[in-house]
Amino acid sequence: MVPAPPRPTVAVVGAGAAGALVAVQLCETAARRRTPLELVLIDPAAEAGRGTAYATEAPEHRLNVPVGGMSAYPDDPGHFRRWLCRHGEPTVTAADFAARYRFGSYIADTLGRAIITAHGTVAVRRLRATVTRCADAGDGDGAGRFELALSDGSVLRADSVVLATGPAPATAAWAPPGLRDSDRFVARPWAPGALGAVPDSDDVLLVGSGLTAVDLALVLDRAGRTVHALSRSGLLPQPHAVAPLPPLPAPPGLAGLPLGRLRTALRRHLAAALRDHGDWRPALDGLRPHLVSLWQGLSDDERAEFLGRDATLWNTHRHRMAPTTAEAVARARAARRLRIHAGRVASAHTLDDGRLAVVLDDGRELRVGRVVDCTGPGLRADAAGDPMWAGLLADGLAVPGPLGIGVATDDGRLLDAGRRADRPLFTLGSPRRGELWETTAIPEIRTQAKAVAEAVLAPLATPVRPSRRRPTDQFGLPLSTHAAAAASYRTGLARVVTVRGKAAEAFTRATELDPGFALGHATLALLGHECGAEVDVPRALADAQRSAAERGDERERSFVDVVSRRIGGQGGDQALIDHLERFPADALALSAAVPTIAFSGIGDLDGSLAQRLVARTAPAFEGHWFHTSLLSFLRQEEGRFDEAGALARQALAAEPASGHAVHALAHVHYESGDHHAGRDWLDGWIADQGRGAVHRAHFSWHVALHELALDDPAAVRRRWFAQLAPRQVNGVRALVDSGSLLWRARMCHHWTGRMPVDGVLDAVARDVLEQPATAFTALHSAVALTAAGDLPALRRLRDHAARADTVQREVVAPLCRALEAVLEERWTAAVQGLRELLPSLRRVGGSAAQREIVEETLLYALVEAGQSDAARHLLEERLDRRSSPLDSRRLAALRP
Repeated sequence: MVPAPPRPTVAVVGAGAAGALVAVQLCETAARRRTPLELVLIDPAAEAGRGTAYATEAPEHRLNVPVGGMSAYPDDPGHFRRWLCRHGEPTVTAADFAARYRFGSYIADTLGRAIITAHGTVAVRRLRATVTRCADAGDGDGAGRFELALSDGSVLRADSVVLATGPAPATAAWAPPGLRDSDRFVARPWAPGALGAVPDSDDVLLVGSGLTAVDLALVLDRAGRTVHALSRSGLLPQPHAVAPLPPLPAPPGLAGLPLGRLRTALRRHLAAALRDHGDWRPALDGLRPHLVSLWQGLSDDERAEFLGRDATLWNTHRHRMAPTTAEAVARARAARRLRIHAGRVASAHTLDDGRLAVVLDDGRELRVGRVVDCTGPGLRADAAGDPMWAGLLADGLAVPGPLGIGVATDDGRLLDAGRRADRPLFTLGSPRRGELWETTAIPEIRTQAKAVAEAVLAPLATPVRPSRRRPTDQFGLPLSTHAAAAASYRTGLARVVTVRGKAAEAFTRATELDPGFALGHATLALLGHECGAEVDVPRALADAQRSAAERGDERERSFVDVVSRRIGGQGGDQALIDHLERFPADALALSAAVPTIAFSGIGDLDGSLAQRLVARTAPAFEGHWFHTSLLSFLRQEEGRFDEAGALARQALAAEPASGHAVHALAHVHYESGDHHAGRDWLDGWIADQGRGAVHRAHFSWHVALHELALDDPAAVRRRWFAQLAPRQVNGVRALVDSGSLLWRARMCHHWTGRMPVDGVLDAVARDVLEQPATAFTALHSAVALTAAGDLPALRRLRDHAARADTVQREVVAPLCRALEAVLEERWTAAVQGLRELLPSLRRVGGSAAQREIVEETLLYALVEAGQSDAARHLLEERLDRRSSPLDSRRLAALRP
């Protein structure tokens, strides 16, 4: 056997936020592309992902950027918020400001998951050391292009190096010798224990009044102590708005303006925002995408002028405090425990009692127990004598950036003394500040991390020779993956088309076996979005989009686009139709298109689209039982019950576990009024083949519909507690089946006394209940909230629907208003609203039997409104469609 070639080694120097984000991108991208790699993370800290910024455990220390801007992924902005929701903060919003320590935990967890995802492709090592020198190996023996000397005396060879060292430490060059040499001077305030020895009675001077000073002032604040903050301007950071407005577009033509004209244009832009919106922040936030180009459009002289004249004012407005932090600062200032001074330190000496007497440049003297350097990071890469950066600069492997700030790069690749960027030596974040200026926040760093990972991996990619025969699904369509992942995918697809359980688990296994398998990720996203599967939908969708772009074939890219549009509410129905026109044998896409039981289907007004799709795809399936079961369901929706029943039985003869065929036959029995036979047959199937059905509760709901129609309240209650109570049903199915049955039973007086609807609501995530992704789920959320009598939540759902997709706006929002009228016993308004909705209900998807609950509510409202003639007319129409002892009894009760 020929030994496998050694894996290329990539060293990431620094494992704070920047290094961890690079490592995440390297792990996930290499795993998707099947690029073997050895990744070495080098950092002395005990835990990766925290660095200095996110190691603080003080609860007062909040992020200075809202949660919505702190995702680890540039293509998934909600990732951090969802992580917080899953880790003890379910009510957090994108506008909240999380604790900094929590963000460090998030980065560490995200890195850990990426390492697990890449297991087998990427071997990760962690070295707790510092790099004292990084140099060309220079020996040409193929053992690595760089040689890294570590603080423990060892040497590491690496093929590529990423320098993620974070901000350079402060130099304390401003401090006079009498202060800098004192043991009462704290040069590194974030070092472990740096402030632990400060007695509570000692006053403290913070030199600097930016975000670092604010954080330390909150930690040091206590009764009996005065914290002084000194800076040349005496300005504190501005606060973020409590209710922020969206960013305003930047005015055109800013790029390339001389600094004077640029300054004038920006002042006018900010003033206009303040005048028109009452806040300057949206104008400044709208500039963020343009800041790098504006900085790079300035000459070095203009940049120097900006640093000397504008930078302080810019920083106090650009880098703002969280609202809660600003409130705490205001309270401390009002109580005189925090005092802000403008000036500089002129001299300092030690008093007899050990304290420091600090003299300011205006002659004032402050007597304090400690002086803390809060002036911020150094601007030079080798600030405070960092030996690694000093060596790189001395050896000509790096050169200073503009104005000597940071280092010069070509899109993150270090320029050498010859201004060449031909070595795989990269950096990101603070070392690029001279050329980018805005480069220290997570939104910029995560984008740079992705770009660096792409650049590192690009030359390592092995061209994949197209296989003569790719694995296929059970319908003959090729799959862009290997055999093991394809087998798991086929298992998942088989469970989807039979409507059986654990489909998501099979697709998850497929993506674990092959993280670059686009169809696996896309199907998980679809199952999470429409079926309530426990899937991180945005993450799965982002993985699908990345994987499809890198490895997907035309069909897979088309399917990912369909899922993206469907989840995003951007023409998903038309995209799905177009996809099936080109790939008619795609069973998963056809399942999503036909509104049966697994998915909500295409939301058209007359059902004709689904009918045409099934007809057009028939030749591709050649009478396969799956296609026959879908046709059966559509035939019963057309009222062709005999034909539908025959087709369903044909499908079940070939596949007794076919949930679509069972569902179609259940509807045939119900719509035909064959309640006794339908109840008994379906009950038997549930106990036998139906034991593994993913929607077993829905089949139980169908049996309960027969029991309702047979006017058997005792049987309905027994059925609910045995098969539909929340201990058996959770998530969206609890809304669709359990909640809707309770409301039906209440309206026909089959359920008296208190209904156990609270358990149904508790079984559903609050965001699913009040911010549902689909109109079908939203309709059933409205019904369940009405059954619970929760008028405020129903109004919140209405507000969400009014801002959601077209169907939610035009169908669900009016339904919520009509149900509000029901709860408020405004019966005439309820009748009018419900009656107007009936013709458009098909647009929400699902079956006629499910949408019938709106008609049931209309009947209930007619009776309560005293409109007996209209109620009788509606009942007579229903009895003309099918027999029902319940409707017969209700009609008899209304006759004069």
